[in-house]
Amino acid sequence: MQLSAPPYEERLTAPRSWWAMCLLVGIAMALVLLPFGTLPLLGGLVGGTAVAAIVASSYGSVRIRVVGDSLVAGEAKIPVTALGEAEIMDQEEARAWRTYKADPRAFMLLRAYIPTALRVRVTDPQDPTPYLYLSTREPQRLAAALESARTTAQA
Repeated sequence: MQLSAPPYEERLTAPRSWWAMCLLVGIAMALVLLPFGTLPLLGGLVGGTAVAAIVASSYGSVRIRVVGDSLVAGEAKIPVTALGEAEIMDQEEARAWRTYKADPRAFMLLRAYIPTALRVRVTDPQDPTPYLYLSTREPQRLAAALESARTTAQA
């Protein structure tokens, strides 16, 4: 009987300040349509705010999950057996790895508004990707879930 890894799921949501910016986009659209009357002004306010909110929501809807023996990060699904050691990065180290230390072949699921990250080596010789860079608010918990899933998959 195989034990399952502890579940891990995180949604990388947009920060609260982005929702205020959505309202500002709606106000800007309303001001653009102000010369055409009250009804277009209201349409611009509602429509501009709605479109900006949809964009912010879709950008913030990406998830990182450890499911069974796989890591699902955004659109990528990688078996944990193809992953090596995970390195927990603080704010400065994460900034370095998403800028001047970054490898263009790496899989980068990054959100600049999330200060911490996890870098996971890819050990599969068939995969040219050297590592995964995953922005996460809980890098210790994600690293523990990956290690547990890897141990379970190897057992």
